[in-house]
Amino acid sequence: MLVGSCVVIASLGLGLIIGSAAGYYGGVIDRFVNIVLMNAFLSFPGILLAIAFVAFRGPGIFNLVLALSLGGWVGYARLVRGQVLAAREREFVEAARALGASDLRIILRHILPNIIQPVIVQAAIGMAGAILAEATMSFLGLGVPPPTASWGAMLNDGRAHLFDAPHLVLFPALAVMLAVLSFNFIGDALRDFLDPRSRIEAGL
Repeated sequence: MLVGSCVVIASLGLGLIIGSAAGYYGGVIDRFVNIVLMNAFLSFPGILLAIAFVAFRGPGIFNLVLALSLGGWVGYARLVRGQVLAAREREFVEAARALGASDLRIILRHILPNIIQPVIVQAAIGMAGAILAEATMSFLGLGVPPPTASWGAMLNDGRAHLFDAPHLVLFPALAVMLAVLSFNFIGDALRDFLDPRSRIEAGL
């Protein structure tokens, strides 16, 4: 849970910065970020990139968070870029620009508060993916080192006793499954709650 939370925070922060800059300024910056940078990271499977990074830097919580954040920021950046592209042409942004507000103030005070809802939903769903990725890395022996607890490491240690003590595998597996399922449900619930059209259809 600690690694998953840190990965989501790091990926979200990096995605907000890069996506906001690309969407707001457009032009050469947008083309470089969207065509070159994002596609370069998307061309590598995220888990393989994380494995290579941890194998090079060594296991540990900090290195694991960095490794999983390397590929996790792209999804947030693409979402933020699309939202900023649509929001930068709105009337309140044009009014703030006409009043002499700086680019940083426009992005932080006017654009980001109006695009944060889908980003929050994406972060809740991304938490499930981060937990699963951490469990996978720990199962492969590239996660957090002992004595720090990890569901993936518990699965790796318990697989040798699968037939004589199946509970050693069953309970960590159930914990991973319930955590991933719970965050997926939270993401779906936040999407329905934060979407005005869903609230109108539900009579709220």
